[in-house]
Amino acid sequence: MPGDFASSLPAVLCGPLLRRIETDRLNIWLVGSRPLELTLLLHPRGRSARRLRLGERRLERVPVGRNAWLHFIDVRLDTPLPRGVHVDYDLQILEGERRRGIDEWAAHLLHAGARRPSFVIAPRHHRLLHGSCRKPHYDAPDGLVRADAWLAERFEHAEEWPAWLLMTGDQVYADDVAGPMLTTIHALIRRLGLFDEPLEGATVDDSQALYASELGLYRRESLLPDVESTAALRKRFFGGKRKPIFTSANAQNHLMTFAEVMAMYLLVWSPVPWRLIGDEDIARPPPEYAEIYASQRATLERFVTGLPGCARLMAHLPTLMIFDDHDVSDDWNLTADWEQTAYGHPLSRRIIGNALMGYLLCQGWGNDPDRVAPLLAACRELLEQTQSGEGWLPREQHDACLECLRRFQGWEYRLPGPPLLVVLDTRTRRWRSERSPGRPSGLMDWEALTELQQHLLDAPAAIIVSPAPMFGVKLIEGIQKLFTLVGKPLLVDAENWMAHRGTASVMLNIFRHARTPGNYVILSGDVHYSFAYDIRIRQRRHGPRLWQITSSGVKNAFPATLLDWFDRLNRWLYAPRSPLNWFTQRRRLEIRPRDPERARAGERLWNGSGIGLVDFDESGRPIDIRQLDARGFDVRFPGSHGEEG
Repeated sequence: MPGDFASSLPAVLCGPLLRRIETDRLNIWLVGSRPLELTLLLHPRGRSARRLRLGERRLERVPVGRNAWLHFIDVRLDTPLPRGVHVDYDLQILEGERRRGIDEWAAHLLHAGARRPSFVIAPRHHRLLHGSCRKPHYDAPDGLVRADAWLAERFEHAEEWPAWLLMTGDQVYADDVAGPMLTTIHALIRRLGLFDEPLEGATVDDSQALYASELGLYRRESLLPDVESTAALRKRFFGGKRKPIFTSANAQNHLMTFAEVMAMYLLVWSPVPWRLIGDEDIARPPPEYAEIYASQRATLERFVTGLPGCARLMAHLPTLMIFDDHDVSDDWNLTADWEQTAYGHPLSRRIIGNALMGYLLCQGWGNDPDRVAPLLAACRELLEQTQSGEGWLPREQHDACLECLRRFQGWEYRLPGPPLLVVLDTRTRRWRSERSPGRPSGLMDWEALTELQQHLLDAPAAIIVSPAPMFGVKLIEGIQKLFTLVGKPLLVDAENWMAHRGTASVMLNIFRHARTPGNYVILSGDVHYSFAYDIRIRQRRHGPRLWQITSSGVKNAFPATLLDWFDRLNRWLYAPRSPLNWFTQRRRLEIRPRDPERARAGERLWNGSGIGLVDFDESGRPIDIRQLDARGFDVRFPGSHGEEG
């Protein structure tokens, strides 16, 4: 691509995003249109400033296109930063003899009256923001924008800043993409020269043919794998109905290539890439899809309006992430049969691997850089080889890299307390059913659960991040079990901790162990509604106290009328004295739901886009649970009321 075109692009396309921020180590992520020479300025308020040039030891640059470079900033500090105070920072770009700071190249990241962004390293995990499920074309306000406005109101009060922003799954929807988003993705791929790739097992030969195909927009389900060898599997799951490996009901625009995945991340986290695309760059939809395209475009335009706030939030709050299914594909690893079918086909294997590679580069690295360093090194070698060549990912090396990602066991991570914070991988270390491979796999296998218990031993308190709630709505879990019994688990996303007897039993035994913490708080998302439970183990006077706190979605919600009926039926069928309680795995637990404020009398599930906020006391117990509703108000979950069996 001509040099004058590259120089016309903004230096920074996305970021900076604060990732794992500690007193003696800082991890920061951004994407530039070229390899950048950077200097990091750190200025704790009331103390001397530090200026750190980011050489090779502190900065790793990885190309993902001719004009797109990931920058992984990893700075270790000999003199620790203070806790509990604002630390102003700047990333200055060296251009000749001139240095340009964030106030010049990303003024949208600054709060009113501020010259630089800042962060606060909390003395303990006293307050957490958490949420999942952010779908750009869902017609609702964005919970991240609401969180940015909430933080702005407390900007000068360091003690009120959350210790972390926890993004607990479905940060992107690779399997459910609006038509206008996909056409913008393709325009951005061309604009940045994101890498191409050959495709095996598809009706198109490579990524360029895919983008040009008349089936590439709103018709991708016809391009997705659907081979004859899966006929018996389809019959078992779907009663003979033709169904592709990728089971999302909205797979018409499922992302397939690595370039599409990378473009999606840029477009959901930053307003800058949207400014590079004009109407003349975007392909028109087929006439029969013009109406839905126009509707989705209007919703996306409102989403883009809020992106400066989203970007500003992640430039100020240290952020931790973990995947769930939509970051890769709906029903990802749901059953052993699903895995055998999906990983047995070269195209579906590539699609899953590309999404996982995007997760590593855009999400996974910042959680625990040391643990994923070998994976990052393998990806860097592949991408640098592509950069030095003709911009096409070499098939064999690409597949080998993706196979390493698929086999990796170590996406989970933990942070020391107080209290201990443990983030679970409930997607890749599953307890697969050997006798009934069509039944849902356990969300974690025996070995992973054993490791979890070892981490929890003798900790006085723990915060556990599980993308799916450990303790959900019994009625909905019962419906999922019913569909599983008749051989159709994929139709209802039959994924919950109680769906697999072995996983449920081991998990409950962990909570009953004498040396595991006295206080557990479980933070979850996934389900597209929010709730809070107080839980204790029956017949244990001094047993552990548990809280299940679920916040979902950041920009998504459950069908309102259906959820209202589920909520009512659940209260009727699983009342405290209902005999149905004795047919559940949780019969030894006393669960007391908290009724959300602003809800109608008796309602326990809050339905609305937003983000969760939890305050903890020094013992790790939640003292304030609320949902920052994206519509601009707070919903508290005060105290517990009637028992739910």
